[in-house]
Amino acid sequence: MYGSTLKALLLAASATRALASCAHGTFLQPRAEEGGEVKVGNFGYIGRIGPLNWAALDSANTACATGTRQSPIDMVDGVFEILQGSDVELTVNDMPDGAEFENLGTTVEVVTQGGTLTANGKTFELQQFHFHLPSEHLDNGTSQAMEMHMVFQSAQQEIAVIGVYINIADQAAAAAAKRSRIMGRQDAGASSGAPTTLLETVFSVVDQIATPGTRVKTPPLVMSEVVDILKANAFQIYSGSLTTPPCSEGVNWHVSTARLFVSPQTFTKARDVIGFNSRFPQNTPGQPNILMISALGSAAAAVQAAVNQVA
Repeated sequence: MYGSTLKALLLAASATRALASCAHGTFLQPRAEEGGEVKVGNFGYIGRIGPLNWAALDSANTACATGTRQSPIDMVDGVFEILQGSDVELTVNDMPDGAEFENLGTTVEVVTQGGTLTANGKTFELQQFHFHLPSEHLDNGTSQAMEMHMVFQSAQQEIAVIGVYINIADQAAAAAAKRSRIMGRQDAGASSGAPTTLLETVFSVVDQIATPGTRVKTPPLVMSEVVDILKANAFQIYSGSLTTPPCSEGVNWHVSTARLFVSPQTFTKARDVIGFNSRFPQNTPGQPNILMISALGSAAAAVQAAVNQVA
């Protein structure tokens, strides 16, 4: 009975392609017309619909279990090259009227209104940015509180993603930043651990989209603070994949050495809506997929168990 029920669930899941991934808004998963329905993903992060079983949810997700350049990874020396922020052309339009902020079920996403990333002779257009909790990439073996992904697409249908770690500001820095805002001073302050204004603004309305499939308009968004922080630091670049189904490879990753911050209260507010939505770290780029290694190990263990029983 259990086996037939599980088979039915997998067949039902594979009837529709996984939506609402890191590629949402790109050629891989085009966005619905303005004002249309917010599509909710049919994958997740726990149990039968979690990362261990993504390849079984849809035939398009094969790379999740067989790809050899999968993301996220542990950002350690030897797996990335360094590109200085000053060598990157990065622009992101301010959104004085606010932006659409959507709950896709698998993450919360801000629909952007223009921006470009030009690096190594290639130009990509910004489509959206969304969040993972905790961070998906590890910083030399250490996870961070959150990670923001800014997703870009080129005219040649290539995808680039800027990954930025988000940490929790200490109470003193958060209080000082709040006083500055009350007094009308704008202080980026991210390098000193003060909350990043953009994140505080975006997450100020996250509780209004607590239900998957809902959207809200954010307050005005000033993007220059984050752009300045990114350009003042460096990018750790490598070729990887989407961190969500269909796990397509060839993604140009730019993991920033910068840190953004949110206040403890804002982190709690975001966590209560986003929940847990991080794929486990993958193998070193170029090495066998860890799910394939696991499958081989399980098969070997089963054979040995059978031999032991016969003996």
